[in-house]
Amino acid sequence: MITIAGSPVDPSELLGAWSLSGGQREVVTAMARSRDVYAYPSAQVLRFELKLRERLVKSAVALAHSGLAFATFERTRCNEEFWIKTEYGGCLLRENVPPSVAIEDIFRRGRAYALECATAMVVIIYYAVLQSIRRSDFDRLFSGLLLYDWRYDQDLRLTTVRTRSFLPGDIVYFENPDFDPSTPEWQGENAVVLGGGEYYGHGIGIGPAEMFIRHLNRQRRPGATRSAFLSDLVTRPGFAYLSQFEGSSFAQASHAEPLPAWELVIARIGSSVWEV
Repeated sequence: MITIAGSPVDPSELLGAWSLSGGQREVVTAMARSRDVYAYPSAQVLRFELKLRERLVKSAVALAHSGLAFATFERTRCNEEFWIKTEYGGCLLRENVPPSVAIEDIFRRGRAYALECATAMVVIIYYAVLQSIRRSDFDRLFSGLLLYDWRYDQDLRLTTVRTRSFLPGDIVYFENPDFDPSTPEWQGENAVVLGGGEYYGHGIGIGPAEMFIRHLNRQRRPGATRSAFLSDLVTRPGFAYLSQFEGSSFAQASHAEPLPAWELVIARIGSSVWEV
């Protein structure tokens, strides 16, 4: 159910009145069918959420094609031009480096980086937010960035809720209760909901839930009896808070270096069509 300023909204009116992509239409339809209430103080905040969710999906697909390697914290790798690798496996932004430039570098030169799955999810969120708000605000809000596990700047306003209503752009968690203690990195997998029944998880790739469960089940301890499963934990950024900074980051970029070729193709994820 969707409400704006306290009043229920007929989703067919939104679908008819707003120019929405296939992926955004899927989000609106899923919201309307859900038992959860998606409440917005204004239509502008809802529109911003739809745009940011679309960019979360695009960012996940982009990271999948960036060349970024999967690694445990001990084997973290980052471009030392922009980041300092910490002793615990994090990437700390160098002084006088704009966070917008450093985040973009992960997508431009992914092969220079190796991160574990939770850190990759936070990188996706930062990149999607960068594309959704003013670059000047991004650099101000996220100065002093540290990329490490689920450590994140509080201005992302991440929240984790329990729900079975998964929307494109949500970050979900596949849990592996009988994981092998010798490979604790496979005790679960964070993944971005892409729409059309597809997910992206760093270290596993893009595919349906069954693919993630099969992969995790192969990482269980000997004698395991419990299967991996998709939990009801969902993590989302603070859409309403971030909407106050809405703007086009790319339009304000001081450099003209083009993004990689995958930015120019159509990514078809199941039944959704996202123009990447």
